[in-house]
Amino acid sequence: MKWRIIAVAVSLIPFLLLFTFTPVSPADVFSVGPLPFLLSVAAVMGRILLQAYRFRYFIKHFIDPNFTSTLKTMNARIAGEFVTQTTPSFIGGEIVRIAWLVKNGVTAGKAAWVATAEIIADVFVGSILAFIAGGVAIFGGGSFIGILIILVAIPTFGFWFLVVVLSANRNLQLPKFALNLIRKFLSKERSERLINSTNIALEDLCKMSRENFTSFNSVKVLSVGMAITFVAFIFQGISFLVLAEAVGHHVGIFQSFMATSASTALSTLPITIGGSGLAELGVWAYITNISSIPHLHDVLNSSQLSVIIAWRIATYHVPLIIMWIALMRITIGKDSIANQIKSKNLDNS
Repeated sequence: MKWRIIAVAVSLIPFLLLFTFTPVSPADVFSVGPLPFLLSVAAVMGRILLQAYRFRYFIKHFIDPNFTSTLKTMNARIAGEFVTQTTPSFIGGEIVRIAWLVKNGVTAGKAAWVATAEIIADVFVGSILAFIAGGVAIFGGGSFIGILIILVAIPTFGFWFLVVVLSANRNLQLPKFALNLIRKFLSKERSERLINSTNIALEDLCKMSRENFTSFNSVKVLSVGMAITFVAFIFQGISFLVLAEAVGHHVGIFQSFMATSASTALSTLPITIGGSGLAELGVWAYITNISSIPHLHDVLNSSQLSVIIAWRIATYHVPLIIMWIALMRITIGKDSIANQIKSKNLDNS
């Protein structure tokens, strides 16, 4: 958990650099006012709660309608989001959710399928919105940012599209390079145990994939999940709109929606923790509609920089506190996931 605290601290570095080397001050950032700031926080929390409800919705239809309580399920989803938001490319939260499901008696295959369903909803909706945002930017004269967004979104969309197609037609196994990497860093016994358990989980996942993609009801459930994801993205757009309007930047709901969608796409680049710096740059580049590689001077002296920083604090750092509390609820105590894993390891030894 210590490295998570370090990750959050590192995410503050872009702000410290901006306050040091630009005309923007903390007073400028909070000039948006307390009410718009709180409305922005509320909007992004609406997005997070919608994602948590989607997790509950998938569990209800794919596992068991009576599986534990809605509050506990949504708490586990929010806890996983903390891990997602403190790693590059937003990865890792799925592991927390799968571990929580397995701890509560769900088979590894079904748990992995629910996590995969969430990824499919996020990637497909996020990629489609990124393609639309990129196209709108290109037709509006912002060729550089538009093309960049599309190029970033294509690999992620392509990878998960292939995973969906292949898993629905055959059993996937760990590739050869992954096997060699695992055997290089782990002992023979531990590596074989990890490889076997992973391949079994992948086989179960592919079985679930085939069952669900040939079922009209399951496709309907996935479609509803994508609709929920779309509404969650709208809340993300609102979170920037209320702050921009508060300081007189009339961006409009559609442009704000497209800007935050573009920002999310750029934040998936595995460069910074939680997309710090990339998210802010993405919003700035989109609303500025840049047509070529921007000069650093233009970024640092932009009149929109202060509201973008305020938006990032409201939609990233403040929600992290709530996510951290949710994570503590499932990782501390006698029933925590960590203790469950430790107990299983002792039993195996």
